[in-house]
Amino acid sequence: MGMTDPIGDMLTRIRNAINAKQSEIIMPSSIMKLGVADVLKREGYIKDYNFEASKPKNFIHIYLKDVPVIQEIKRVSKPGCRMYSSAEKLPRVRDGLGIAILSTSRGILSSREAKNLKIGGEVLAYIW
Repeated sequence: MGMTDPIGDMLTRIRNAINAKQSEIIMPSSIMKLGVADVLKREGYIKDYNFEASKPKNFIHIYLKDVPVIQEIKRVSKPGCRMYSSAEKLPRVRDGLGIAILSTSRGILSSREAKNLKIGGEVLAYIW
């Protein structure tokens, strides 16, 4: 049986690894998870990530920073209740100190990138 919320599982693994003071996380990969990891790297929340193609499953390795930058990760849009935002009403997380991760027509973007491109989308998570 498949997982119902893979993005929620990814965020929970990151949160648990930070609390356990781990430096690396290994999890099953998907295109959406790679997009979220790419946003986290571009915004400076993680050190790096690697994609590992192996049979029968692909994996993603996420390397956390030595000093944790992430204080909180909150899943917003869930499979049972999707949350969308227009370009004009993009959320500000902690008065601009955090970011929202959005799934847009141009891929997975941070709220800052989506605001610059003037596009909205599904709000996946808040990170600060």
